Amino acid sequence: MSIIREFLRRPALTGALAASSRRLADAMTDGLDLERARAVVELGPGTGAITEAILRRLAPGVRLVAVELNPVLARQLANRYAGGPVEVVHGSAADLATLTAHPVDVVVSGLPWTVMPHERQRRILDAVGGALGEDGRFSTFAYVHAAWTPPARRFAAELAARFPAVERSRIVWPNLPPAYVYRGFRARSLRFDALGRSANRTELRAAAAHHSR
Repeated sequence: MSIIREFLRRPALTGALAASSRRLADAMTDGLDLERARAVVELGPGTGAITEAILRRLAPGVRLVAVELNPVLARQLANRYAGGPVEVVHGSAADLATLTAHPVDVVVSGLPWTVMPHERQRRILDAVGGALGEDGRFSTFAYVHAAWTPPARRFAAELAARFPAVERSRIVWPNLPPAYVYRGFRARSLRFDALGRSANRTELRAAAAHHSR
């Protein structure tokens, strides 16, 4: 399964040139209380690097719904997990409301936010918000080199507007390219883990104010 080949063939449907590293996959699943989750969704699983990290944390019998837009990657993942704990759905994350039962405890996203139009960012985040339960948790990543681009700043502002608590991890350098993880929590109590630090809420709110002008 080659994500590079799919990126070259369908960049708009793939979004990433390389699969996430084990270190990034671990950071994506830290601090989400996945061990006690009963309903989990992954958006944009790609080749399954983060899927495997999620599965390592889930309790026996818990199923993971993986929503993949790229038809080739969706088919390959479905074959890989046939009869297993992952239900692979070929579809758009923006249609999450029709693709899985609600409420969901955790949504983990590998989507390429910085290459999306702002309206699509909002539609997908609205869909995530509609699917999450009252104590729902959300994680996604962003590449360091793009952190101060307008799409990345708009995305940070959208997160701050939707989640009472947002934290950002330290940079995961062993990834191509280096990245960090955002975690959003519906509950107001902010969680921390060994790899993470509290997000600067002033920074996120400032981004929200800047893009509301």
